Amino acid sequence: MLPPELPPLPALTRAEADLVDRYLEVVDLLGRINPARGRDTYGALRAAQALVGRAVALRDALTVMHDRGEAEIHAATLARALRVLDGPRRASLVSPPPGPDSRPG
Repeated sequence: MLPPELPPLPALTRAEADLVDRYLEVVDLLGRINPARGRDTYGALRAAQALVGRAVALRDALTVMHDRGEAEIHAATLARALRVLDGPRRASLVSPPPGPDSRPG
């Protein structure tokens, strides 16, 4: 049986697609660095080292957008792209996990 088909990505400029991709790379690395979720210092150290380069790539993606005259960020469109690319789950790894006494609200 095939997995369910994902909704299509919204139409993005190349610069917007780069922005979303670089942003998610940074989020993934921050999730690996998160001390509340980590398992070992070596993995967190490697992620922190990689974060520097990914932050530069994120900055460069935004610079390209700005230089090309893409002054406005279309938040709703980019949010749809982030949801399709599993952004909410990936971003949730940046925050601490629920505590033992947390109750769904």
